[in-house]
Amino acid sequence: MPASRPFARIPLGPKAAVVLWCEDAIAGLPSRVPPRAADVVVTSPPYNRKVPYSSYSDDRPRAEYLAWIGALRDSVDTVLADDGSFFLNVGGAPSDPFLPFDVARETARTFVLQNVLHWVKSIAIDRAAAGRAAALDRDLALGHYRPMASDRYVHGAHEYVYHFTRRGDVPLDRLAIGVPYQDKSNVGRWPGAGGDLRCRGNTWFLPYPTIRFRARDRPHPASFPTELPEWCLRLHGLERVRLAVDPFVGIGSSAVAAARLGVPFVGFDVDREYLAVAVERVRAERAARTRPSPRPARRPARAGSRSASASG
Repeated sequence: MPASRPFARIPLGPKAAVVLWCEDAIAGLPSRVPPRAADVVVTSPPYNRKVPYSSYSDDRPRAEYLAWIGALRDSVDTVLADDGSFFLNVGGAPSDPFLPFDVARETARTFVLQNVLHWVKSIAIDRAAAGRAAALDRDLALGHYRPMASDRYVHGAHEYVYHFTRRGDVPLDRLAIGVPYQDKSNVGRWPGAGGDLRCRGNTWFLPYPTIRFRARDRPHPASFPTELPEWCLRLHGLERVRLAVDPFVGIGSSAVAAARLGVPFVGFDVDREYLAVAVERVRAERAARTRPSPRPARRPARAGSRSASASG
């Protein structure tokens, strides 16, 4: 039976709120979100890799799983705006490398694949390859990965983020997540580079933050860092985001990103414990946004100045 009211509604300001529903998004999306009202849908559904979720069986026959992805696609189709962006994060196992592509093909029955983004979670950078400008004194190994005891496969250090749109023609704010030119001579060489900022490209290095206790600091078996949905929202163009949606909000990384950016948001999950964590995280982010900045320390007055004589 559908819920009569949301699990939580957290105001972000006079015109924005994070609204979380404890229900199946495939059924809930068309009833909770008006048609064509979501400017950005950003989500990471279960990957069917036997992940131990609390309230979902992540071990379906392949055909059944892809049919479920098709049902998700159809629900997103009802709510995505005509010029909206659907960012779909999917990862595969080394022993099943075609799963992300199968999910993409199923989603592409309705949408156009406009961009393929690569979320890099761990990377090794050789000092020699970085060049002199990087001024490295050693080789670097950055980010976190899950070790694999195998003599056949290498560690998985990246996942896909598929950017779907209705027609493949949605303009993006590429410089909203741009990076400065490493070689400053390019600023004068390339048209449009006057601001010393270039497109980041389709490779995003976003490591997980270091945690000490997983059960406390990241109580979800398959969450993404907050910066991933934040960059998706920025890339679409914040001035054009009237509503963001996540059908599988989990512990709330996308909801926290929306709160950080002041974007109205609707999220769904079937697990109340995950949603409770999401609420805590969104409230903490909202508190951080509204907390006044510390006042700069006053400089001690010099002897003989007006302030010094007045303070006496």
